[in-house]
Amino acid sequence: MRRYGRRHVVKDIALQRILKLLKYALNVVKCDPVLARRYVSLALRISKRNRVKIPHSLKLLYCKKCYTPLLPGITARVRIRTNRFSHISITCLHCGAVKRKPLKLKCKAHGKRLGTP
Repeated sequence: MRRYGRRHVVKDIALQRILKLLKYALNVVKCDPVLARRYVSLALRISKRNRVKIPHSLKLLYCKKCYTPLLPGITARVRIRTNRFSHISITCLHCGAVKRKPLKLKCKAHGKRLGTP
């Protein structure tokens, strides 16, 4: 019973450190991109070691290929695309990797979803 409590505390501390490191990375990326990449890689190592999931909203903030924090206009290009399906395309300007986030748009008049065939 006691060990379970310790594990829970360790995971909570790990999540707090991950959040701080990602916040620091976003603040530092303009003046020192190498340090920002290091912060992101440390946060990912902590999450893997302690088996803590990074929230989905924070996963969109860094490139999975080069660990660069993605700031629109500085380290990332953001576009809305409707090629195959409606999605937001986030391109890393450092390595060229592309992230796609699907859009689920609803038409107010008919209640139908837009962007799907």
